[in-house]
Amino acid sequence: MGDPVERFESEVLDSITVIKVASADELCMEIDPPLRENVATAEDWRKALDKVVPAVVVLRITGCRAFDTESAGASSATGFIVDKRRGIILTNRHVVKPGPVVAEAMFLNREEVPVHPIYRDPVHDFGFFRYDPGAIQFLNYEEIPLAPEAASVGLEIRVVGNDSGEKVSILAGTLARLDRDAPHYKKDSYNDFNTFYMQAASGTKGGSSGSPVIDWLGRAVALNAGSKTSSASAFFLPLERVTFLHKGFDETRRLGLRSETEQIVRHASPAGETGMLVVDSVVPGGPGHKHLEPGDILVRVNGDVITQFLKLETILDDSVNKNIELQIERGGTSKTLLLLVQDLHSITPDYFLEVSGAVIHPLSYQQARNFRFNCGLVYVTEPGYMLFRAGVPRHAIIKKFAGQEISCLEELISVLSQLSRGVRVPLEYISYMDRHRRKSVLVTVDRHEWYAPPQIYTRDDSTGLWIAKPAFQSNSLFLSSGVTDFGNLARQPVSLTEEHACGENVSEDNNQELVDGVTSLETNHEDPSAYASHQNVSDGLAKKRRVEECLSADGSVVTDLSLNGTGEAKLEKSSALQDDVLMDYQGATAAAANASFSERVIEPTLVMLEPALRRGDSVYLVGLSRSLQATSRKSVVTNPCAAVNIGSADSPRYRATNMEVIELDTDFGSTFSGVLTDEQGRVQAIWGSFSTQVKFGCSTSEDHQFVRGIPIYAISQVLDIIVSGANGPPRLINGVKKPMPLLRILEVELYPTLLSKARNFGLSDNWIQALVKKDPIRRQVLRVKGCFAGSKAENLLEQGDMVLAINKEPVTCFRDIENACQALDKSYDGDNYGKVHMTIFRQGQEVELLVGTDVRDGNGTTRAINWCGCIVQDSHPAVRALGFLPEEGHGVYVARWCHGSPVHRYGLYALQWIVEINGKPTPNLDSFIDVTKELEHGEFVRVKTIHLNGKPRVMTLKQDLHYWPTWELRFDPDTAIWHRNIIKSLNCTTTAVVQI
Repeated sequence: MGDPVERFESEVLDSITVIKVASADELCMEIDPPLRENVATAEDWRKALDKVVPAVVVLRITGCRAFDTESAGASSATGFIVDKRRGIILTNRHVVKPGPVVAEAMFLNREEVPVHPIYRDPVHDFGFFRYDPGAIQFLNYEEIPLAPEAASVGLEIRVVGNDSGEKVSILAGTLARLDRDAPHYKKDSYNDFNTFYMQAASGTKGGSSGSPVIDWLGRAVALNAGSKTSSASAFFLPLERVTFLHKGFDETRRLGLRSETEQIVRHASPAGETGMLVVDSVVPGGPGHKHLEPGDILVRVNGDVITQFLKLETILDDSVNKNIELQIERGGTSKTLLLLVQDLHSITPDYFLEVSGAVIHPLSYQQARNFRFNCGLVYVTEPGYMLFRAGVPRHAIIKKFAGQEISCLEELISVLSQLSRGVRVPLEYISYMDRHRRKSVLVTVDRHEWYAPPQIYTRDDSTGLWIAKPAFQSNSLFLSSGVTDFGNLARQPVSLTEEHACGENVSEDNNQELVDGVTSLETNHEDPSAYASHQNVSDGLAKKRRVEECLSADGSVVTDLSLNGTGEAKLEKSSALQDDVLMDYQGATAAAANASFSERVIEPTLVMLEPALRRGDSVYLVGLSRSLQATSRKSVVTNPCAAVNIGSADSPRYRATNMEVIELDTDFGSTFSGVLTDEQGRVQAIWGSFSTQVKFGCSTSEDHQFVRGIPIYAISQVLDIIVSGANGPPRLINGVKKPMPLLRILEVELYPTLLSKARNFGLSDNWIQALVKKDPIRRQVLRVKGCFAGSKAENLLEQGDMVLAINKEPVTCFRDIENACQALDKSYDGDNYGKVHMTIFRQGQEVELLVGTDVRDGNGTTRAINWCGCIVQDSHPAVRALGFLPEEGHGVYVARWCHGSPVHRYGLYALQWIVEINGKPTPNLDSFIDVTKELEHGEFVRVKTIHLNGKPRVMTLKQDLHYWPTWELRFDPDTAIWHRNIIKSLNCTTTAVVQI
């Protein structure tokens, strides 16, 4: 292995060397009282702790990116001063982290200084941070001397640290073992090896990592590294140079150790050696591969008998990049080998590729040992959006990409630089759980609008930062639309009117004609929680990936809103409160690979608006299976007008409201979707998926999917406007601008109540008879469940109001209200334009109200800002549906947050509004940008927030423009292009244009 101080700058090298080689007398020369018998009094411990506690610091660490064995995230730990003059803090390797990290050290008097990593050991669990000693102005402290030779069984110790995040904690214990095997945490995480650990029942918990284990003289005899959650056992790393597996003579005899060799070893160890070093594993591709085997017993190194880790590592450290002679015994046969000692730092990655949220780097020595792979292979430590969407998991090893064999990261970058955005290429990978078989997936080359262009981050040990630069200069990856031109197939627009629907019947094989118009649509809601785990999602969408069967009608795709996201299809129009979505389907104009398909056109689907389905009607569910095989199943309608009732989820997200669905007598399961047709193959409804949250007890819940029929009339009125080209602003569709419908709605959530119950609330018989006459089937009245915050109906309608009539016409169902709202645009009513006259029943009285309506364009959120790792946007409908917005301009809503970001570090999570920054109001996105663009890198910012429950909070966080620049995302509905604009970073300002 490499010399652990080889990569230090010169003055750090000197300091660490002194720490490692100083004698016990030198280390203890400032300790009072002098060395004496190991019997400590309470006064002794008090004096020792008085010296030690000021030199122990709380470390607040943010891993900005997943890298090697560590995930992105924020945590706290402990460190202690070992060199006061140079400002060096000793802690654990898993605290320093192998990847990008931002950290601060808080001293006893709560002075806080930034620290940066200067070393992390490639094998053992220790590393060093450095700080500016001149930054500590108000605290007197001394460095803690190291005394590894003082450790002994029975030694009384104290662990001084940040146990369980308690800032200063002192836990007592007694060293019970000095020869415990290095603890094994997880098979895919960091694990120390080739050393003994110490063990004591001190009961340390999270936050104690890196704490000094001190004796009564105030000397550090070990470094706290881990603990066992099922007991009070804590594991301490010895503070000496350490690196095979130590096995007793009883086991080495069973491995074939010859008796004469055992005798030589015992005689060579006057201290009474009880065992020898045995090879446990060999990393593939390393110097020992095909030379050493598990079970080999080490006898001599360079002619010297070696039985201990410390002596072996001393020889290895002094022989880096040189050959050493090993004498081993294998099954009773002695062998002599000449092996090269490799520098472990040379095979520890110090750079990575970030593309579309994925973090990819050469496989490290640690993970090569864990997974039994060669070092340097292309390793996916975080799949991000593009790879996660294709099904590539964490810890995957990429072997082939776009038809090219991949053996190193540079080859992957070279292939990426030649690919256009949107192209789909095969990728082959292996995983340590199924190492003998390659898996093949299709990857859509796409960074998407959330991410910067591919970048290479390289570690700079002089500053502790990872410096980013473009992975390649070519812009082809993101400028090409990636759409294959299959030719311009003719299509005749056909309005989906009742007359057309009632025309000639389709062919005898009715379902076959319909199958041609049904497509399988896969959508992905961009969610860098694939960045693993961002909380909540923009606009409250619940799912990340879905595959559904959809109806093709005049080149547009009709599906349900649970699919609404940033998928391959383009979002055309979503109705305001219902569950239908129209998407532009480029595939409807494209020819298939075979000639027979390319010679004909997909015909628009025939629909039947009237008469509406009734209970007992027969319908056919037509769709595609997961293997894209056409299926048709017959069923009977049991309820043609069941009101959807989906309760609020833990986090605000889209849910279908104010709509009726069709229920069938057959349960087709939650995975089958398609369309409902009559016997002539005319579509009467789409069979769509809904998401609801089922709660178990008070604290647990899980998503539940169910499918119902969505009547075709809910979709046809929107599609008619798109096809006819009337009403609304234009939107680019396949290169042609078409007007998009503007839907006028009443932003109120309603629910039906049976008239028999309404009578009990005091509703008069006259109104009951009028409502029954209007609708003898439903026999219901609509009641107000709540108004959207910020809507024109807010403060006018109240919860529990019964809606009896609109414009003097009785109202019995959701469709009545929709029709009344849409009719407002056909007539002008002066000052009352856009308002409906409502007759309601409230607390025994009839009340006449003039209630305003709101207009939705179906685009959803078209603007978002990423600041310090959180996504802020205007309050989307799912949030406003809760009925609450902060006063004084509302603020900007935090929709999601990213692991390893400043907001994660300081606890600014989703489900709240930012209303002030540094005392300046942020009522909207424009004001938010104006305030944040004036903030500097590393500046502490005071943020006032209001939670969904109405609770205000003021917190501080430190802005990090190096790893988390401020950027804005805007959607242009005229061109269907997202613009990504860097508002502020440490680099130059750039704008990325992304077409979806």
